[in-house]
Parts: sequence; structure tokens; C-alpha cells
Amino acid sequence: MSGDFDHSIVETTAHRPWPPPPAPWLMTQSWHDLLFAHWRVDVSEVRRVVPAAFDLDLFDDEAWLGVVPFHMTNVGLRATPAVPWFSAFPELNVRTYVRVADRPGVYFLSLDAARWLAVAAARTFLNLPYYTADMTFERRGEGLYYESARRTRQAAQFKSTYEPVGAPFAASVGSIEYFLTERYCLYHHNRRGHPYRLDIHHRPWSLQVARATITMNTMAAVSHVTLNGVPALLHFARRQDVVAWAPTRLSARHQRSVRNVTE
Repeated sequence: MSGDFDHSIVETTAHRPWPPPPAPWLMTQSWHDLLFAHWRVDVSEVRRVVPAAFDLDLFDDEAWLGVVPFHMTNVGLRATPAVPWFSAFPELNVRTYVRVADRPGVYFLSLDAARWLAVAAARTFLNLPYYTADMTFERRGEGLYYESARRTRQAAQFKSTYEPVGAPFAASVGSIEYFLTERYCLYHHNRRGHPYRLDIHHRPWSLQVARATITMNTMAAVSHVTLNGVPALLHFARRQDVVAWAPTRLSARHQRSVRNVTE
């Protein structure tokens, strides 16, 4: 791991909606220059692409989908030296929001990355829908230029410039910004079809209102979710240091405490 990773983040936990797992965390990641581009989306479309084990998490009865470009450093296992080629690369996520019992989390429709080895590892060990992509990330003055093209037959492309335009702020509990960003786990299925939760930890997000020009975006369409018009919300975050735990398989008692919304 790079020497600039802030290991003291594990000492700040009062902001979390539930305590971090008691087991030792497994890996680190540093996320840089994130754009959170969010659209309201049709609830029934999202319900069709999210497994039934996970309840949709709605804000004022509306479903949301985020397209999140950023780049990573410090990707590595605990107490393992950084591998320069493997530990830093761009990534582009397409996500929506789910919960199991009282724990809201993220469900990824897709994750594109510029390192085939990272893609292979995430697919093998976590069964996450990672794809290798040709990606370009450039700083242009105060802003950023981001381009991604998935290396598959299905055209999944994204091209945008973006920059922060507001002062940093912390989202207040109950706000839409808090709902979309302050999430401390992801949900998915393992290779045997069993649902799991993967816990993460970081400090509260420092967000800024953003401006973006998106000239290409087929990321949601390949997952059969329709995005209408420009994003309803745009936010920027400069950096977030993150630790993650090994996934925990969910038992039947963890699941379906809230009725799924289907219409």
C-alpha cells in the first residue's frame, strides 16, 4: 500500500449507521475525483434487474441510479506491499440502492475497470459484474476528463468532463445526498447464488455540487435501465480512503424483512 493511505479512518466510527464488523478488515482502496451522477429511474425497471433477495431502497418512493467515474490508488490487501500496475487504475460504476433488514447498501449493475487482473480477481472471488474497459482519465485545469469503452460486444461507453462548483459540505441525515452516498456495504450473490453483504468503512463524505457535460452514456442501457435526460443530481468528491471486509453470507433471517416494491 502507498504511504499516503490514512489508516486512522478506522478510529472514526460515530457517524456510521451500524458498528463496523469485529473481524479485521481485509483490504484498502483510495477513491479519487469522483463524480456522482444520479438519475431518478423507473422502479419496475430496477426491480427487474435487482435480485429478489434484496429490497429496493427508495427515497420518497423513487428509485435512483448512479453512474460514478473515479480513479483508485492504494488497492491492496492488508499488510501487503503495493503493486504499482495493480494498485492504481480508473473505475466506472453503475449502482442502485437496496437494503436488507435495517442495513442500506449499494447494488452494482456493473463495474468497469482498466486493469484486467483486478477485473478477474473481483469476478473470481466476489462474483461482481466487473468488465475490462479502455479508459482515459485526465486533469484539465480545475476539471476532469473521463472516457470509458467496455471491451465487450455490448457497447457500454461513457464520456464526460466534470468539475466541482460548490463549497465542500457534509450531507445531513435524511437528505437525498446522505441517502445516495452514506452507504457502508454492498450486496451481491456469490457463485453459488447465495446473497452476501460486503462491509466497508470510511469517513463521512465531503461532497461538492458538481457541473458535468456528458457526451456519451450507454452504461445503464446495457443493463436494461432507462435514463431520461440529464442527471437530476451531480456531486463531486475529491478523495475517500476506504477499508473493506471479507463478504458475509446472508442467512434467511437477514432477508426480506421489508416487502419488495414491484409496481
